[in-house]
Amino acid sequence: MADVTALFWDIGGVILSNGWDRATRAKAANKFGLDWEDFQDRHELASPAFETGRITLDSYLERTVFYRKRAFTRDEFTAFIFQQSAEFPESRAVLSGVAQAGKYLLAAINNESLELNVRRIEQFHLRREFEAFFSSCFVGVRKPDEGIYRMALEVTQRRPKECLFIDDRELNLECARQLGMRTVRFQNAAQLRQDLAASGVAVAGK
Repeated sequence: MADVTALFWDIGGVILSNGWDRATRAKAANKFGLDWEDFQDRHELASPAFETGRITLDSYLERTVFYRKRAFTRDEFTAFIFQQSAEFPESRAVLSGVAQAGKYLLAAINNESLELNVRRIEQFHLRREFEAFFSSCFVGVRKPDEGIYRMALEVTQRRPKECLFIDDRELNLECARQLGMRTVRFQNAAQLRQDLAASGVAVAGK
């Protein structure tokens, strides 16, 4: 079996908390007094365009929240969205350890809207480890569509068998495996270390 030369990582749910997932939206609905079913329906309609960079955060909020007058401002709601992100220190340490080994190309493959993605990259200094970001908002396609994985392979010029993809959702891993990539389903940092070691991936600072 070929040695691993590149690792592709999901961000939300692995390195950081999910940026704008169902639980966070429910929290927002509760805080701002939104009708949950209406908000969720509107989100589902707007989400594909939002996560693939075809509409801005302002347009998304106009469609989902501010289609009518509210008792709170757009700035207040946006600030709430941005405040929900947090780092997972233990799994970030694993990522940093792989980067410190100096043997691999490291890149992200994630689904996220443009403004939130850029903010999280900067806020959590993700460029410290990642050399490239195959984010849905940048490339116009979302996981689990195989196009996002093919693009990552083609741009980095890596063969699938020398690549390992890490994600916390099985559906996203299935498509990567179908292309011939190795995969690890993230559950916790200790398990991640073990699974990386089993694939022959060096992690510095154990």
